[in-house]
Amino acid sequence: MLRQAVRTLAGPFISSQRSSFCATARLLGTLVVAETHHGGKLNPSSLSTITAALQLGQPVTALVMGNKIQDAADNLARTGIAKVLLAQHAALDRHLAEPMSALLHAVQQRLHFDYVLAPGSSFGKNLLPRAAALLGCQPLSDVTQVLDASTFKRPAYAGNAILTLRSKVPGLRMMTIRTTSFPPASTAAEPVPQERVAEEDLGAAVAVAHSGASRWVGEVSTKTERPELTSADVVVCGGRALKDAQGFQMLESLADAMGGAVGASRAAVDAGIVSNDLQVGQTGKIVAPKLYLGVGVSGAIQHMAGVKDSKVIAVINTDSEAPMFKEADYGFVGDMFTAVPEMEHHVRQLKAKEY
Repeated sequence: MLRQAVRTLAGPFISSQRSSFCATARLLGTLVVAETHHGGKLNPSSLSTITAALQLGQPVTALVMGNKIQDAADNLARTGIAKVLLAQHAALDRHLAEPMSALLHAVQQRLHFDYVLAPGSSFGKNLLPRAAALLGCQPLSDVTQVLDASTFKRPAYAGNAILTLRSKVPGLRMMTIRTTSFPPASTAAEPVPQERVAEEDLGAAVAVAHSGASRWVGEVSTKTERPELTSADVVVCGGRALKDAQGFQMLESLADAMGGAVGASRAAVDAGIVSNDLQVGQTGKIVAPKLYLGVGVSGAIQHMAGVKDSKVIAVINTDSEAPMFKEADYGFVGDMFTAVPEMEHHVRQLKAKEY
């Protein structure tokens, strides 16, 4: 049964008769679609995507889209790639998938890259499938390893199986990259040329933006001085056992002492204890910190799929039979409402001695 399921998942990529990679007439290496924060700063996920792209062994071009993107372009130009393409326009400011995919479609039709890669974040998952549909290709999602120019690995079944997929037919390959599986590219190389995309290509995006297919309504965000969850070195994650928002305030205090970010299990999010932007797991954010600390987290398969790449996994739970203890490097069975404040006390004492 498992073999048949794997064949079903991998079929489109290993069958020469049913290959969904579209052929192209002229190939110019790899294009990385860079992700930026609103305001123009480069998202670290873009650097990890470039590392994956460089492993394909072809010249890499980065495409950066937005309104204020020069700072991001300057950083990309120092990552050891061949060139940076800039698409700067107010219509691309909010990263709506419709105008961005129209631009990516136009750029690919003009330049015919071998590969198009994007981070496996909400940005990439929003953009790449739409662009792939326009180009008539099926994207490969969540790539964790590049074996050679046509062979890749990706997780399946919440990370319990790893698929090795090979394309036998030459042509465009589009894929999202699990950025926690690749180290960020260095930004210390000599800068490479930067070019503007063709006016016709930019015009395609502007036309779609003005068509009314979608429009920016607004955003609700929480300002915090903590590091971003997906790039933090330390992640303190809470489960439903914390019971309420006050329990998570205890975790926030510990995370602040450790210079880390706060996450949550799906059970805690579904219970309404915290907002869903903190959710870690298969249906949330994928994290790979140096230290992951799970507090009151049972360790469901879906959650572990999002934290299994962590360098060190530690857990605090009153239930010694919690599945997460089997995955943890360190575990403590006891009352989390006593252990967490005590842990914070010791962390702050150690930091005080350092200074």
